Amino acid sequence: MRGTGLVAVPYLLVRHELRLLASLWLWAARRTDGAARGGTVFGYARGQGAMMGGFAFVCVVESVMMSVLLRDWPAVHHVVLVLDVYTVVIVVGLHAASVVRPHVLDPDARTLRIRRAIHVDVRIPLERIASVRRELRTTHEPRDGELDLAVGSQTSVTVELAEPVTHVSFFGRRRQVRVVRFHADDPGALVRAVERARAGDAVP
Repeated sequence: MRGTGLVAVPYLLVRHELRLLASLWLWAARRTDGAARGGTVFGYARGQGAMMGGFAFVCVVESVMMSVLLRDWPAVHHVVLVLDVYTVVIVVGLHAASVVRPHVLDPDARTLRIRRAIHVDVRIPLERIASVRRELRTTHEPRDGELDLAVGSQTSVTVELAEPVTHVSFFGRRRQVRVVRFHADDPGALVRAVERARAGDAVP
């Protein structure tokens, strides 16, 4: 596995779980992660809320059914119950991570920070942006130099870069990207804010 060793994999997985749990705490406390003072945040989780809620509901129903089926085998029942509850926590944690880690436009640092839950965090200097536009896409074919961060199977903003930025994957693989597509709940507001920031205007 390129970019990480076998010893690093358990560390990455444990860190992943801990960050999901931290996201749940931030969500309950109505706080966000990485929102710079003077920066503007743009959410992207609205499009996946119903899907994640439905998935969590299915997991709960499955837990109840397994509890009934395994009631005569208490040892197995306890193990399966723990796994089922943990699955529900992970599903809710993934949605919470998307809520508390929004995209951030920081005019003072001259950066646009594009994120997706705890898995993607790309910082783009504003001077490297060649163009930013609202563009709805529901299909994405993997291409070299392009990063697609779909939410609910769609992206709504496309950023083209004059110079590439580095994207680091979950397992540490690094690659250069010149086009980044991602979703925002209000793509028009994000595009306008980025254009104003690139022009040097204040972002409200």
